[in-house]
Amino acid sequence: MPPPLFAEIVFPGWDPVAIHLGPIQIRWYGLGYLAGFLIAGWLLDRLAKDGFLPLTKAAVSDLIGWLVAGVVVGGRLGYALFYEPRMFLSPVELVSIWTGGLSFHGGLVGVVAASVWFAHRRGIAWRRLADGLVLAAPLGIFLVRCANFVNAELYGRVAPAWLPWAVRFPTDPAATRASPELALGGSLRWHDAYASLRASGAWELLAAQVPLRHPSQLYEALLEGLLLAAVLWSLYLWRVRPILASGQGAPGRGLGRPGALAGLFLMGYGAARFLVEFTRQPDAQFAGPGHPLGTVLGPLSMGQLLSLAVGAGGVLLLWWRRAASLPERSPLP
Repeated sequence: MPPPLFAEIVFPGWDPVAIHLGPIQIRWYGLGYLAGFLIAGWLLDRLAKDGFLPLTKAAVSDLIGWLVAGVVVGGRLGYALFYEPRMFLSPVELVSIWTGGLSFHGGLVGVVAASVWFAHRRGIAWRRLADGLVLAAPLGIFLVRCANFVNAELYGRVAPAWLPWAVRFPTDPAATRASPELALGGSLRWHDAYASLRASGAWELLAAQVPLRHPSQLYEALLEGLLLAAVLWSLYLWRVRPILASGQGAPGRGLGRPGALAGLFLMGYGAARFLVEFTRQPDAQFAGPGHPLGTVLGPLSMGQLLSLAVGAGGVLLLWWRRAASLPERSPLP
């Protein structure tokens, strides 16, 4: 077999903190969420102008507020429930979201709950609103997964030697064992130590002790973010929007049927996340003596089990043909 074009990709080591304001630090991870919600608001407004969603600009702003709450509350409670149940015994730790720990699957449940409540208050069909939300969400997922890479968190499993884009992460347990400086920095403050090691040439000396891993954050960014966005928007622009432009009203059959796009998103996300989890390092919380990898059911990780549930929810939503309980109304302020 010929040698790979690149032996590895050197982890860039960008500062996870985008803005330093004295004791206040604004991280790329938080800016990824902020940008994701801003993009979602703009896209939802465009969908409303297309006639796909019965929402005004003010209603979209109100909806974004509910979605932010759903992501944060659902994401934190989901993380505690699925990965760290002990956090329920420590309310201070539970609300300390700045220390890290948000579950996508918990955030998804939070978004569903928030959007159901919003749709009920506004008197609109939730399934149509859900279709709009899944068109607006993937670009935000892309940005947050890229921020996971910048944070050197949620990295992948050990990669085969021939993989040309494998990465050595400074947060790898092998790296923190080899470098007291990285160990002191922990999972959130490794940047200065890594930059110092790179500048002095010490990183090249200890890198041989750090395994090459899959950049699974980027796999997720591409599959769960860009690919899903491309598929869903292609279906919307080529199959759904022409019906709206024809003046025949909101589409109600085939892919235009309320809930169809949302069902496809859930199925697509579940499948993409399930596959990527085979290259992503399972959660350390489930690892232990005699079980170093940390899977929870045979070869399956917690993320894969939750993603199977998400995919099943997509199947149910896609085939849910019952008429919406609430009729569409004109936009409300």
